[in-house]
Amino acid sequence: QVQLVESGGGLVQAGDSLRLSCAASGRTLSLYTMGWFRQAPGKDRQFVAAIWNRDATRYADSVKGRFNISRDNAENTVYLQMNSLKPEDTAVYFCAARYGPLLVTPPSEYHSWGQGTQVTVSS
Repeated sequence: QVQLVESGGGLVQAGDSLRLSCAASGRTLSLYTMGWFRQAPGKDRQFVAAIWNRDATRYADSVKGRFNISRDNAENTVYLQMNSLKPEDTAVYFCAARYGPLLVTPPSEYHSWGQGTQVTVSS
């Protein structure tokens, strides 16, 4: 199992930027696809972005061109750079891991999860 801890959330205004971090421990991170998901109140958890390596990434349509996922395997850390934030980006953001290179989107495909970090975007 991989242990994951997110950080970097906060309250920002529309148009601002935030960078989320996910620190991993317990396994060699390079063997895992890492994903970011978000969950707004009353809604299902939804896929945001995933990364295997810098040439293998996938994004939800709603964040393409605004968010960037990256990883530093030496530091066992995954990042989500969020630019041009909108009020509809408000949610709890979760980091997740799954073994292997597939950039899948269903939350059920990921077996390790962090506790989440709140992102609130005011209009």
